Amino acid sequence: MRGKKYRVGCEEGLTKKWLRERKYDTYHRRAKEDGFRSRAIYKLFQISKPHNLIKTGDTVVDLGSFPGGWIQGARLLVGEEGFVLGIDLKPIKAFSWSNVKTLVGDITSLEEDEIREALPRKADVIISDVSPNLSGIWEVDHARQMDLARKSVELARALLHRGGNLIVKAFQGESFKEFLDEVKARFRSVKIVKPKASRKRSAEVYIVARGYNLNRGK
Repeated sequence: MRGKKYRVGCEEGLTKKWLRERKYDTYHRRAKEDGFRSRAIYKLFQISKPHNLIKTGDTVVDLGSFPGGWIQGARLLVGEEGFVLGIDLKPIKAFSWSNVKTLVGDITSLEEDEIREALPRKADVIISDVSPNLSGIWEVDHARQMDLARKSVELARALLHRGGNLIVKAFQGESFKEFLDEVKARFRSVKIVKPKASRKRSAEVYIVARGYNLNRGK
């Protein structure tokens, strides 16, 4: 797969292609009609609901949360009794919910203590839909995505309580199995999920991990 490009053309061409595809995207239209900030909310629902990963009253940390679709989805799932913290490099437009907060920062360099201070208690669920800026070169983009996925797991280990759950985006490729084994070493059960709302041409899958165990993997 060396040098393989799964997106072609110049940046302007890619943008125009993306806009054309979005225009005819069923989930994009649904998100606008339902008042959601992005189509990604349906991915979260399709991942979480069948596995009962996010429950009423849970504390959730959303990594890579701009523009806020997964924050909205998580808040609807946790209800008034829960809490959602979103983190992204870009500022996120404020929500009216009092139990939703956001931090502006890079998850690869943000101090764990700063995140802990923004939480009312240890997290029940970590969700990560964070993505790198795509170059269109498979090897580069795969490596960047897996670095972010590993950082998401590292933060999960610091922020989750025993028995907590994790949803993290990854790209299938050369280092995927090694990463999957790393997650399996820390959680009771691990599944690979491809939600219907993921675009067919996308290389993304989501690792769904349940039952964080502090003592495993040592």
